[in-house]
Amino acid sequence: MEWLVIIVTVVVLWVASLFKILHESLSASQVKVLNDGGVFCKRNVLLVIAHPDDESMFFTPTINYLSSRGCNLHILCMSKGNADGIGDVRKEELYLASVVLKVPQKQVKVLDHPDLQDGFGKSWNSKLLSKIIKEEIVNCAIDLVITFDNYGVSGHCNHQDVHQGVRKLLQDTSHKEVEVWELISTSILRKYSGPVDIWLSLLSAKFHLSGVAHCFLNEHPRRSLAAMAQHRSQWVWFRKLFVSFSSYTYVNCVRKIN
Repeated sequence: MEWLVIIVTVVVLWVASLFKILHESLSASQVKVLNDGGVFCKRNVLLVIAHPDDESMFFTPTINYLSSRGCNLHILCMSKGNADGIGDVRKEELYLASVVLKVPQKQVKVLDHPDLQDGFGKSWNSKLLSKIIKEEIVNCAIDLVITFDNYGVSGHCNHQDVHQGVRKLLQDTSHKEVEVWELISTSILRKYSGPVDIWLSLLSAKFHLSGVAHCFLNEHPRRSLAAMAQHRSQWVWFRKLFVSFSSYTYVNCVRKIN
């Protein structure tokens, strides 16, 4: 009997969470003030990721939010994900996913630098990353950067290196007009709680103690699945489960880096 109560409770929470996402997508109440004194819209945004499929697995709520607010979104992918020797395939898959996510292919840049190769244990130099990111900011007139936090959601070393590269940029750059935001990593329990995590995410963003944070609900969850499905080389059973049950499919909390 206890198990039945637990199952019913989980199902009710899941349905209520999906209803909340649907409601927000059909209303204007989700518009947030992301910078000090201005609505987060019509910005030139650079999303900095480590591998093809990072954008679809972790950042789609943010990407969908940005697109719907008229932002000009660029994606800078620091490697083509060649750990298994299929980097060229994964690069093309990222271009296909970007179409699904309404990001122009010409605004998606995938690097294949010899010192920035995909793999656990392969450390990326923060000075090199900072230099590359700075060039992209200047060339594309970027005024807002979004990337991983210091844990990198999954703990992958390349995600963490990208964060350190952006941090290095902040330390060295004179581009004070550029805002930088990081995707907040959550506990493993929250990470696999699906849409149910939107309630904790909303609360944590509202009462965030370590700086300014905002929460974006995914206005198009099916688009997230469709985008990840473009990464056919990675679209195996456990990633299908991940995208279905990951809270990052339904909600992103971002925190401003000062």
